[in-house]
Amino acid sequence: MSRIDSRLELLAQQGRKALIPYIVAGDPLTEVTVPTMHAMVHAGADIIELGVPFSDPMAEGPVIQLAHERALAHKVSLRSVLAMVKEFRLQDQETPVVLMGYANPVEVMGYQPFAQQASDAGVDGVLIVDLPPEEGSELNAKLQQVGIHMIFLIAPTTTVDRARSICDVASGYLYYVSLKGVTGAGHLDVSSVQDKLADIRGLTELPICVGFGIRDAMSAKRIASLADGAVVGSVLVDKMAQLVKSGSMSHDEIASHVAAIIADMRQAMDRP
Repeated sequence: MSRIDSRLELLAQQGRKALIPYIVAGDPLTEVTVPTMHAMVHAGADIIELGVPFSDPMAEGPVIQLAHERALAHKVSLRSVLAMVKEFRLQDQETPVVLMGYANPVEVMGYQPFAQQASDAGVDGVLIVDLPPEEGSELNAKLQQVGIHMIFLIAPTTTVDRARSICDVASGYLYYVSLKGVTGAGHLDVSSVQDKLADIRGLTELPICVGFGIRDAMSAKRIASLADGAVVGSVLVDKMAQLVKSGSMSHDEIASHVAAIIADMRQAMDRP
């Protein structure tokens, strides 16, 4: 059983929901990524989504777009990200890590080399934003060979037939995008999310985690009451950028500030 499956199964047995933070690898400073990953785990993160920097992150809002730009300015590549996961694994062999990015860097590396190197580094899941199921079968097959889940997005505009085809090929968990538009946009419509999740649950037994629009402990708690997990990204990425901009912060201090946000969300999600 994979780390993702084991973690989500354990949480379900405990009656708890997954807290899944997202940060962009190498942003805002290359050296802060791994310490922040560890700090988030200690604060209660269950799975970490690590953004792979890309020059045209079309699904992202301004906050995360800037994070990709900063990481690329630091020369952070897909190989760099795999090296960060490998470094993380020196101290943490249990927390699942999911790479979230775009198809081009993976295609440049090659599906087979990517799958093998990701496995060797300790990656547990891959979410390629711009690779739809009908175009992802080759990569999915390579990932399955090394025990890595391929995770897919479902949006509010996804039709039932389309959602069914996504559910048929996805593994690990499904990532439901709670808002139309890009990351960091709009406000949560909880009733709409609830209705859509009910539709999706009729199509699959996979856990469903919800992202986009989760900005604080209260919104994390509201989503956790409906879904199997809550994904939080923009608020963390923005916090890290602001801390670096303010200056005089060590890597560990930046990590601790991010961890404090995670801890507040964890407490809220676990509170009856």
